[in-house]
Amino acid sequence: MALEAIIRLTGRPPLIVRNDAVVIEPPLLEEFPITITGQIKAVEPALASVGRIEFVNHEMAWGGTGWVVDSGADSALVVTNRHVAKLVAKRSADGRGVFLRSPYSGARYGASIDFNEEVDARVTDARNASATAVEYLADDTGADVALLRIKRPLNAAWAWPDSVPLADQEAGLEELVALIGYPAYDTRNDVTAMERYFRGLYDVKRFAPGRVTRAADSGGVISHDCTSLGGNSGSVLLSLERRVAVGLHFAGQYGIANSAVSAATLRRLVFGSRTTVAGAVLQETFVEAKDGLHTADDLKDREGYVPGFLGKTTPPVPWPTLAPEIAAGLAKPVDALPGRPHELRYTHFGVLFSQDLKLPAATAVNIDGKQPVRIKRGDDKWFVDARIDPACQYTAKHYGDQAIDRGHMVRREDPNWGDDAIQANFDTFHYTNAAPQHALLNQGKSLWQGLENYILDNSRTEGFKACVFTGPILNGDYEYLPEEGDVRVPLEFWKVAVMTAKTEDGQDTLHATAYVLSQGHLIRKLLEDRQRSEALEGFRLGAYRTFQVAIRDLEAATGMNFHDLRNYDPLAATKAGSEAIAQDEPVFVPLETAADLVL
Repeated sequence: MALEAIIRLTGRPPLIVRNDAVVIEPPLLEEFPITITGQIKAVEPALASVGRIEFVNHEMAWGGTGWVVDSGADSALVVTNRHVAKLVAKRSADGRGVFLRSPYSGARYGASIDFNEEVDARVTDARNASATAVEYLADDTGADVALLRIKRPLNAAWAWPDSVPLADQEAGLEELVALIGYPAYDTRNDVTAMERYFRGLYDVKRFAPGRVTRAADSGGVISHDCTSLGGNSGSVLLSLERRVAVGLHFAGQYGIANSAVSAATLRRLVFGSRTTVAGAVLQETFVEAKDGLHTADDLKDREGYVPGFLGKTTPPVPWPTLAPEIAAGLAKPVDALPGRPHELRYTHFGVLFSQDLKLPAATAVNIDGKQPVRIKRGDDKWFVDARIDPACQYTAKHYGDQAIDRGHMVRREDPNWGDDAIQANFDTFHYTNAAPQHALLNQGKSLWQGLENYILDNSRTEGFKACVFTGPILNGDYEYLPEEGDVRVPLEFWKVAVMTAKTEDGQDTLHATAYVLSQGHLIRKLLEDRQRSEALEGFRLGAYRTFQVAIRDLEAATGMNFHDLRNYDPLAATKAGSEAIAQDEPVFVPLETAADLVL
C-alpha cells in the first residue's frame, strides 16, 4: 500500500457506512457548512459502487479500494491504483495486466471486489464480483491507475452497481469533497490521531468529507485533506457540490496533503487512449518476430529421430509407446513415412504431437557431443508446422500471458551439431516443439537443462552420443489460461537420457536415467497409488526442482512404455533402489546439484 495520511487532526471525520448509508454524527461535522448533511445524503447512491479490492491465492487478503467507472449489463470496469493491482499482476507490453503466480505454491493470483464490507456486515452479506481481466495497468512513469474488468455473478441477490459519473470539469480549490474507501490500521500515521478518528474500527467502508486544497496541476494531480489511511488506495474522491467523481486517491503525506489522479486523466484512460508509457520504456521493450509457417516442402529431407544412433554394438533405442488415450489423439503429418505414421521429422530430432491436447506428447533427439556447433541465439522467430493442422498448435496469441513461457522440449542446443547445425537450431523453433511453461518453473530449470551435458561428460558413460526423450506429463493435471483461449499448461515434465556404457567384461551396453521437473505432484501420486502413507505424510509439495526417478516408476505414472530401458537404469540397480522395487515402493532422488545424480 502507498502512504495514506491523516492531514488534519480534527474536523475531518471518517464516517462509518452502514447499509449503504452514511452514519451522520453532527458534532463531528461542525466545521462544514450547515448543508453538509443534505449533501452527504444526496451522494449516498455512489456508496454501493465502491468496494474493497480483495486477492485470491495471495498472502494479503485485500489491498485497497476500487469503484465502478463504467457499468454494463453483465460486466463493469473498476478503477483502482496501479500499486494495488501490481501486488497480484504485472504489466505486459500492450498495457494490459497479467495475473502473476505465487512464488510459494505456483497458484495464479486473482482479484475480486466486495461492494459491501461495511461495519457489522456478515460474511453472507458479501457483494463480491471476480476480476476477469486487468484491462489496463499503468507503467511506473504514468498516473497511478489500473482498470479491472469484473463479471456480474449469476443469480446474485444484490443489485449490480451503477457507474460513478466522472466530472466534466476539474475540481476547484476549496471544493467540498468526500473520500469513500476502506482505511486500514496504519502505523505510518500518528497512533493517537488514528484512535481519535477511527476508535479502533478499521478495514470497513468509510465516508470522509474534506476539501480540495490544490486544483489539478500540469501532471493531472489534485490535493485534498480528507482523512485516509493505508487501504484507501484507489478510493473515489467525490464532489459533494456536483455529485460526480473528481479524482482517484493514490497517496498522501501525514499532516500535509493527500493526492488524487484528476478526473480528466481518468476520463482519458477509461474512455480514450491508454498509451501512457514513456518513450524510453518503449524503446527497451523487446519486439518479437512475427510467427512464420513451414510447409512439407520447407521441411523436406528431414531425417528425424534415429533409433540406432548410438552405434551398431548397442541395442537401438526406439520411441516409447505412449498411453493408449494419448496415442489415439496423435497428429498424422502429411509427409509421414511408413512405420512412422505420427513422427514430425526435423533435423536430428522428432516430435509426436497430440492434436487433441495441442501439446507435444513426446520428443526424441540424437546428440553428438563430438561435433557440437555453438550458435548464438538471435531474435526468436517461431513457426507453425503446416504438415499437421495449424489450428491444433498454440501460437504467439496463446502466449500473451507474461507469466507463461514457450518451453522448448528439445533443447535448442541439443541437435546443433555437424554440418546441419544451423538448420537444426531453427527447426527447434516450431510450436510443435514447445509447451506452455509458467515462470516458476525457471526456479528449478538450470539443473534440468544441463542434465544432458553432465551425463555425457561423466566417466561412467562411454563416448559422446546420447538419445534423449522429453515431454510434458499428460495426466489431466493442468492449469488453464481462459484469457488466451483456455490454453492448457502442463504442471510437470519428464526426461529420459540414454547413452552407451561398458559392462564389467568390456561389452557395450546401454545406460538410461529418468528425470522429472516438478513441484512433486508425480512423486506424491506414486506414493498415494502404492498406499505408502508414512512416506506420504512426510512428503510436501514445494518449489520446482528436478527429481531423478526410476524408469519403471515414470512408466507407471504416465502409462508410457520405454521397452527394455528399465533394465539399464542405474538408480534401480542401487541397493536402496533394488530394495524399494522389491517392496513396490517408488524410487526417487531430489537433485540439488549434479553431484546428486545416480549414474
